Amino acid sequence: MRKWWLLIVLGWVIVALIHKFTFVAASQTEINYQVYQQPNSIVHVVTISSDSNYVIAPEIAPAGTLTTLESFVTEHNAIAAINGGYFDPNNTKTTSYITQQGNLVADPRINERLIDNPNLKVYLGKILNRGEFRSYTCENSNYYDITFHYAPIPPNCKLQNSLGAGPQILPQDTSIAEGFVAYNDDGKVIRNAIGTTSPNARSAIAITEKGDIILAMVAQSPGKLGMSLADLAQFLSNLGAVKAMNLDGGSSSALHYQGTTFYGKLDREGQPIVRSLKSVLLVH
Repeated sequence: MRKWWLLIVLGWVIVALIHKFTFVAASQTEINYQVYQQPNSIVHVVTISSDSNYVIAPEIAPAGTLTTLESFVTEHNAIAAINGGYFDPNNTKTTSYITQQGNLVADPRINERLIDNPNLKVYLGKILNRGEFRSYTCENSNYYDITFHYAPIPPNCKLQNSLGAGPQILPQDTSIAEGFVAYNDDGKVIRNAIGTTSPNARSAIAITEKGDIILAMVAQSPGKLGMSLADLAQFLSNLGAVKAMNLDGGSSSALHYQGTTFYGKLDREGQPIVRSLKSVLLVH
């Protein structure tokens, strides 16, 4: 009788171990983290499979406040996260649109420092139609997309969530169309709001042909200053991305995965800069 009980217990243990390793393998297939050593940067990448049940959605700090990426993750119990859209650190107001559950929760048109800035008047139409990462709920499917803010919602679909940032960098760079870059009649650059051609810490979100979502954060390290937008677009294309959008970068660049947060920008002493943010994209 004792031998039978031992065999039964051993069987339970084997079944539990098989279940555990199967679950781990499936989880790693559905979401995974990789780090890529590049000539001038280190790129932290989280990939979420289109076959998974994970949801990527924006979150915003309460009015009048900014919050660190780690605080967002802790409060909402997210498995992964990346910094989100643009904001004004002087008044903590958004300069990017954000939609949650079909409701507009962040509107740059109420940011007086943006709307009433005389130096930006000529660019406002483009600034208010920048790129955004969207999730749709449709009749037969749910899917993600990257497009302009004023782009129409597909037939039989509802805009569930969105986060604005920009510019879009795949399939093409829309820096001019989104008001980040401008030239005068002589072809001279008169505006380059985010230093598109300079190496810097950067963040981006991308979509592959299959529908996988890529979160990428370009981090500086001693002697490595980061990537230009063109470099970032090429890197994401090499990973299989067909659509991609730049997120707020520089000191805002940060990515979290399973308990560890990686920061993109270094201070003069070579230490990572931890910046409070207005918005993030969370993976649940």
